[in-house]
Amino acid sequence: MIKNKPLLIDQPFEKWQFEGLPSYRIEQVREWIYEKGILDFTKMSNLPKDLRNGLEKEWDLMPMEVAREQGARDTTQKFLLKLRDHQFIESVLIPATQGTKGVRATRLTLCVSTQVGCALGCKFCASGLEGLKRNLSTGEILGQIILAREKAGKRIDNLVFMGMGEPLANLPALIPALDIILSPKGIGIGARHITLSTSGLVPKILDLAKYPAQIRLAISLHGGDDQTRNKIMPINERYPLNELLEACEKFIDARKKMITLEYILIKGINDDLSQASLLAKHARRLNAKVNLIPYNQVEGLNWKRPEIAQINSFRDLVEKEKAPRVTLRMEKGHDIDAACGQLRLQEHTIIKNK
Repeated sequence: MIKNKPLLIDQPFEKWQFEGLPSYRIEQVREWIYEKGILDFTKMSNLPKDLRNGLEKEWDLMPMEVAREQGARDTTQKFLLKLRDHQFIESVLIPATQGTKGVRATRLTLCVSTQVGCALGCKFCASGLEGLKRNLSTGEILGQIILAREKAGKRIDNLVFMGMGEPLANLPALIPALDIILSPKGIGIGARHITLSTSGLVPKILDLAKYPAQIRLAISLHGGDDQTRNKIMPINERYPLNELLEACEKFIDARKKMITLEYILIKGINDDLSQASLLAKHARRLNAKVNLIPYNQVEGLNWKRPEIAQINSFRDLVEKEKAPRVTLRMEKGHDIDAACGQLRLQEHTIIKNK
């Protein structure tokens, strides 16, 4: 069970109320948490000791602890995080070196989870193999970012909500988290550096279109027609492809923002060149970017990544048929089980075998 004390960062800092505490002390607490990344009242050295002790008795600050870590600081790092109720989630920190004219800098992207497990049951994904346990709270979403920043020793440049869970299925907790992420007094990451990925929850796409910040949207498409997508994405039976594309059109019309069609290439399932033609057609219809991702092998699932020649042929045809923009992303972290949910499944296996 979750500890009885409430988690402070579940609440917007504008609404923090500590009985008898002046506003400047509340501001100091905010600075320690969001500017310095400290999730421990005892380390807030400019607060009186009695105040620190009192806050610690009333509130929890640490939403999770790092149970396991794979990778190195200069490569992809994967974190298995143990929540207060002993559930596990994952986040992945991905470095990328960018720059021109001899100036190179490493930018960090964090892949963030929004649920413990997932209810949607996408056939390629480890996150849903044990179903949905629960939604994450606002503070549990924010905690992943604060802890990753501390582990990296520098700020996080980009966030992708593509970790465990379906982000749009948890909008009541995610929207307040986004407000704090975007706030200069919160985590302070700009909207154009934040991407939400959805499997295709049509009503929630339309809800998200009303959110004022210009965050980016990615659609986990993975099939060019209903027959193919049904094999991979059970959600497609509820919200078929054309209904999804119509919702994307409405989102684009409301936001005036290019979206991304994510397409995981799975050998013998969706890598036929006829699918490449359909994908290009959908991309032209939406003026959308296409991001091709060769499948990252998941233990316990039989699907495989296509041969490199087939991957290249698929990409070449999508480009030839004039998709507006096409990228091929070879998964980082393949050797550290970086596909969503793999580390959590391993931990559950260890616990069951004890």
